[in-house]
Amino acid sequence: MAAEGASRCFPDARVAGVDPYEGVVVGAGPAGRVAASVSGAVVCHRIVRPGAGRGPTDGAATPTAAAERTPRDHRQEPTRGPNAINAQHWDEMYRSRDQVFSGEPGGVLVTEASGLAPGQALDVGCGEGADARWLARRGWQVTAVDISGVALTRAAAAATDVRGRVSWARADLLTTPPPADAFDLVSVQYFPLKRQPGHAALRGLLDAVAPGGTLLFATHALADLAARQEAGFDPADYYQPDDIARLLGPAWDIVVNETRPRISPAPVGTHHAHDSVLRARRLP
Repeated sequence: MAAEGASRCFPDARVAGVDPYEGVVVGAGPAGRVAASVSGAVVCHRIVRPGAGRGPTDGAATPTAAAERTPRDHRQEPTRGPNAINAQHWDEMYRSRDQVFSGEPGGVLVTEASGLAPGQALDVGCGEGADARWLARRGWQVTAVDISGVALTRAAAAATDVRGRVSWARADLLTTPPPADAFDLVSVQYFPLKRQPGHAALRGLLDAVAPGGTLLFATHALADLAARQEAGFDPADYYQPDDIARLLGPAWDIVVNETRPRISPAPVGTHHAHDSVLRARRLP
């Protein structure tokens, strides 16, 4: 399980409440404490599991009260090219429709996480928040992170029944790694994770898994993706489960590494018939 009192910081993150650019604190969970600058320069929170003892820094003065933040569902879509990973792009994409995704949790997450004991979860690219809400309803304490303030605001508005179990944070996990050893589940569902020399962003996500915790990575199968040179998009530029499995090493047990038919309907206008899935457990 993730260490009690695991300390977490997302420099450059913003708390997204009603206005994603104002840093509005919208609530706090019983297991979480958040210190957030209203300017959005830094968002830090200290996780304390329910019933856990107070650590030496618990109760320290913070710039704001404990908080819950807004999520997003960065579910890889065919329109996303290599230069698409910026807040403006994603905000415009979410503004283009009242609802981008179905509102249902992903089939891979439901299949692979249903049997896991609840703990601390990180939802990477949470989008409109369906996965985060599903996890929270099953007892998880969720940190749901997205780069789009528009998506986070939308996600928070739909999550009133799990207030206190989800912390929504605006941050770019490609440049700002999550805290190490902090999460019992790191869920990376259709997140456009581009290959990098040294694998810095990927290693940051792997390091966030606590000993005994689970990495769950799902993406569209390469066979269902076509390169679009005019848009500068080549699916081979993005990590697939096999790429990640080769980097895990002896500290991990690979539970699932396969390509299989999708359970959830494909996004409208796409031909995504298969998912490539990696589920791995970090050894205690």
